[in-house]
Amino acid sequence: LTISAFWCGYGVTFILAGQGALGDTGDLRDAVVPGLATFTVALLLVAVVGLLCREPVLALISGATSLASAHDVATRHSHGLGSSAVACNYLIVCLLGGYFALGRILYFLTNGKMALPGTDLAKKKSHEQTQAAGGSTNPFAATGLILNMLSAGVFGCRLLGITHKLFMGQVPWLWAAGIYQVGICILSYRAMDVLMATSFGFTSILKFAGGYCLLYPVWQPEEPSFPTPFLVVFSILFAVLALFLSLRSPVDGLYLLVYVASCLALAFHPRGFFGGGPQGVAVAVFVASALVALIHLHSVKGARVPPGKGKGAVKALLARSSFLKLREGPDLHAPYLGYSKYADAEALAFACSVLASSALTATGDPQAPLATVVIPWVVVAGGILKLLGGSVAFARGKTLESSAFILYSVMWIIWGLARYGGLYGTTRSFHSAVGIAAFMLFNGFIIFCTLFLSISWFFYSLTFMLVALSFFLDAIHALPTGYDTAATLSFGLVSFYCFLSALCSGTFEGPCLPMGGPIVQLGAVGAGTSKCLHLPARKASSVKRIADILRNGGTCGIPTDTVYVLVAACNRPDAVEKAHRSKRQAQDRPMSLWISSLKQLEPAKHLFTPLLWDFMEAAWPSPISLVVPRGEWVDFLGMKDSAKYVGTPQSVAIRIPDCSVTTHLIDLVGPIVVTSANPTGEADTTHHNQVYAKLGDKVDAVLCDGPSPENIASTVVDCTKIDSGNIGFFRVGLIPKSQV
Repeated sequence: LTISAFWCGYGVTFILAGQGALGDTGDLRDAVVPGLATFTVALLLVAVVGLLCREPVLALISGATSLASAHDVATRHSHGLGSSAVACNYLIVCLLGGYFALGRILYFLTNGKMALPGTDLAKKKSHEQTQAAGGSTNPFAATGLILNMLSAGVFGCRLLGITHKLFMGQVPWLWAAGIYQVGICILSYRAMDVLMATSFGFTSILKFAGGYCLLYPVWQPEEPSFPTPFLVVFSILFAVLALFLSLRSPVDGLYLLVYVASCLALAFHPRGFFGGGPQGVAVAVFVASALVALIHLHSVKGARVPPGKGKGAVKALLARSSFLKLREGPDLHAPYLGYSKYADAEALAFACSVLASSALTATGDPQAPLATVVIPWVVVAGGILKLLGGSVAFARGKTLESSAFILYSVMWIIWGLARYGGLYGTTRSFHSAVGIAAFMLFNGFIIFCTLFLSISWFFYSLTFMLVALSFFLDAIHALPTGYDTAATLSFGLVSFYCFLSALCSGTFEGPCLPMGGPIVQLGAVGAGTSKCLHLPARKASSVKRIADILRNGGTCGIPTDTVYVLVAACNRPDAVEKAHRSKRQAQDRPMSLWISSLKQLEPAKHLFTPLLWDFMEAAWPSPISLVVPRGEWVDFLGMKDSAKYVGTPQSVAIRIPDCSVTTHLIDLVGPIVVTSANPTGEADTTHHNQVYAKLGDKVDAVLCDGPSPENIASTVVDCTKIDSGNIGFFRVGLIPKSQV
C-alpha cells in the first residue's frame, strides 16, 4: 500500500510536468522532492521491521526503494550525484520482484511441493496466526500513519528549506494521500477499529484541504485563508477523539494531540497552510507519525510493545468508577442486525455534520469565503465523508440512519458545488429553490421515521430541516438576517452531541450520553426492538455461544436448511415452556423435535419398527419432518417435563436438518425442541432481521446468516401407519410428494 501511494503521487507529478503545468526544472524538483524524502524514511521503517521480523524479501524491496528515493533526491539537487545509484536500486527491486513472482508461480504449479527461499507464504501465515494474539488489532493503521507523514512532509520541507515554495506541483502527493487515507479509513472499519478509522477520516479531510489550498492560487491571485471558528471546532473534535482513543491506546491518543496543535496553528495564522507556524507543526506531525508508525509496524508482528501499552493503567483507573466501565468482549463490535464486515461509522458521520455546519457559519464577503470554505470542508467533509458513513451504516443493517446520512451528504455535495460553481445566481434561483424543496420533502419523511427511532435522531433530522430551509429562503431572496447562522449552529450542536454519544456507546458500557428512546413506540412488528445478542453464523465461536445460552435455559432463533426457527434445549423444560409462550403456540400446531444423528436414537432403536428405521435412514438429513408414533423412545432423549409441549399425545414430529450449523449446534447441546420463528398465524421468517422484528424482545439471541436458503418450510410426512404401507402428508413443503 505504501509503495502504491508512492507510485501514484510520483507518476501524477510527472504527468503534470509532461503537460507543461509545471514551469522550469526547479519546479519539478520542488514538486517531487517532498514525496521522495518522505517515502525514503517511510520505506526505511518498513525495511527495518522486515529485517527484525525475518522477512528478507520484504526488507530488501523496501530498503532498495528507499535508497532509490534517497538517491533521486540527491540527483534533483546535483545532476552529478545519484543517477546510477537510482538505476541500480530499481534494478534490485526488479530482480527481487521477479524472484518472488517466480517463487510463487513454482509454488502454485507444484501444489506447494517446491518453493524458493522466502516465498513460502504457508509458513508465514501459520507464524502470523501464532503471534496474532499479541499484535495490533488494526494492521492498516501503520499505512495510515505513513500517509500522515506524506502530507506533513510536503509542508515541512518548505519550512526546512528543502523546497523553495508551495504550489500546485505538490497537490498530487496531498490528494493521493487523502484518497488512500479514505481507503485506509474503510479498511480500518473492516478491522473493527472505530476510533482509528474516525481519526483517518479526519486527517484525510486535512489532506484534501491542503491540496485545495495549493491549487487555489492557480485561478485566484490571493492565498486562501480559513475562518478561525471552523478550525477551532475541528481541533475540539480531534481533542475529543484523542481522549477516547487514549482509553484504548494511550500512544495513539497522545499522537492525535499533535493534530489538535496543527488545527489551532492553522486557525490562528492568517496564511493558513502557507504560514510558518502550521509548517512547524507539520514537522512535529511528521516525526510523531514516523515513531507511531514504527510502533504499529512492529506490533503487527506480535511485538511486546503494542500501541495499546498503558491500557492496563487506564482500566485500573476506570475500575474505581461506578459510572464509567470500558466496553470489552465479543459484543464490542456486534453489528446492529446480525452479520456485518464493518464497525459502526456513525461517529465519523456526525463529526462531518459538525464540520460542514461550522464552515457555513463563516461571516464576511459572501463570495470569497465560499470559494475557500465550501469545497474542502462542506463538499468533502459534509458530503464525501458523510456518504462513506452512510454506506457503512447501510452495511450494518441501519437502513433509516444510512438513508439520512446519504441524503444529507448528497445535499451538501450538490448545494456546495452549485453554490461554488456559479449556478446559484439570480437567473437560477427558482430552479435551486425547487431542488431544495424536494430535499426538504424527503427529509420530512425521515423526520417522521425518526419518531420511532430515538429522540437524538429526531432532533438531528429536524435541525437539518432548518438548515435546508435557510438554503430555500436564500434561493428565493427571503432569508432573514441571522437565521442561517442560527440554523447551522443548532444543527452543529445537535450533531456534536450525537458524535459524543456515538463515541461513548462504543467505548463505555451503559448509557453515558444516551441517544434516547423512540418518541412514538410501535406495537406489533416494531415491538421487537430489544438488543438481544446477534451472532454471525459463520463463526464457530458464535455457535458455541448459542449452545451455552441453550444449555442455560435460553431460547434462540437460528438458521436452518429452510426458514429460521425458534429453538430450546430438550432437557430444559423452563426454556421449552418459554418458547411455547413467546410463540403463542396453537394447540393444532405442536412443537417438533430435532436431532443431529440417528446415533442419538440408537439406544431406543428396538422401539421403532425396521421399516420406519430404514425410512428415517433414507430420508435424513433433509427438509423432511417425520411424524412418528409417540412411545418410550422419547424418554431416551432426556426430555423430562418438556415432553408435554412437544407433539401430541399420539405422535411426535422429528427431523435431522440438512444444515451443518444446526447439526453442529445439536451436537453441542443435545436434542432440541423447534418451532417456526414467528407468532402463530404469521408468515415464516426468511431473514434474521425478521426474527428481530417479530420476536426480538422474547428470545435471548439470534444466530444470523442473512436470507434463508429457501422460502418454504419443510415437508411434514405422517409415518404413524407406515407399517401398513401408508404414509400421509400434513404439509407439502420444500420436498415434493414424489421425492418422498
